Amino acid sequence: MSFWDHLEELRGTLFRSILVLCALAVLGFIFKTLLFRFILAPASPDFAVYRLLGWDFKLNLINVDMSAQFFVHLQAAFGAALILAFPYIVWELWRFISPALYSRERRAVGGAFLMATGFFYLGVAAGYFLVLPACVQFFLNYSVSPAIENQITIGSYMSMFTSTVLLVGVAFEFPTIIWALSGLGVLNRDSLRKGRRYAVVAVLALSALVTPADPLSMMIVAAPLYLLYEVSILMSRKSDDIDR
Repeated sequence: MSFWDHLEELRGTLFRSILVLCALAVLGFIFKTLLFRFILAPASPDFAVYRLLGWDFKLNLINVDMSAQFFVHLQAAFGAALILAFPYIVWELWRFISPALYSRERRAVGGAFLMATGFFYLGVAAGYFLVLPACVQFFLNYSVSPAIENQITIGSYMSMFTSTVLLVGVAFEFPTIIWALSGLGVLNRDSLRKGRRYAVVAVLALSALVTPADPLSMMIVAAPLYLLYEVSILMSRKSDDIDR
């Protein structure tokens, strides 16, 4: 295929992905009550995580902007659509790049694409049930002076919700990338073992970027990420044994 043929194929991939994303976002507008019941659950003291840990707080979300609630709904609809459309987007991306791979590379990278969705949803769940509650608890109780009362706007909460849940979901793609590079021969099990000290630094830096809050939420993200790195070493070893 020529460059323009590849470009046309990429255009079709992007168009179909955006079309599915927009269709799911429309559903987010239609089922507004159900959507925000899920989104606002971590803002309630009755959330299961808070009751389990014994955390007690009071969060009353406010709105101070005329159009804020509409744009919050827009942000929520497209955020939910991106989470739901992720498997389809991964499949479209795989369909675009797979013809350029050799059969051995296709088997190795195909396994990474199959794992991508599972790791993404695992990260979304960790962000929703672990990282977001820790961030809410930390920022709500943090104050530079007793004279200043925290009043959280719906827009501020929505920004934290979207960035935390989606970024943690993306961060959990770390093992998938390692698996793909290992399958392509860029990395091997020996280099992954020797790179443990660098992996620790990379995981901590990534966790700090995803959760710029307190050390607790940072470690909540860092611990499973490093565990997934160790799992990637085991998976890489198994792949090498099969190829051998």
